[in-house]
Amino acid sequence: MEEGRKRVLGIMASILVSRHLKTTEDLHDSRPSPRTEALVGSAVQWAERIMRRIDGTFANSADDKRWPRA
Repeated sequence: MEEGRKRVLGIMASILVSRHLKTTEDLHDSRPSPRTEALVGSAVQWAERIMRRIDGTFANSADDKRWPRA
């Protein structure tokens, strides 16, 4: 997967996860918890799904000539 694409997925997943973190302890806790791991996993899946939808919608656009996919 292209590095830029991974960054976009990471940003999207971060936004999705951040909506579910309620306290600063949730944000700064370095110990993994089952809840946090599940949230991150789900957010990555949703980000990938969103990117596939975007790819499908814009598959025939002129931008494909300028932005090659990996």
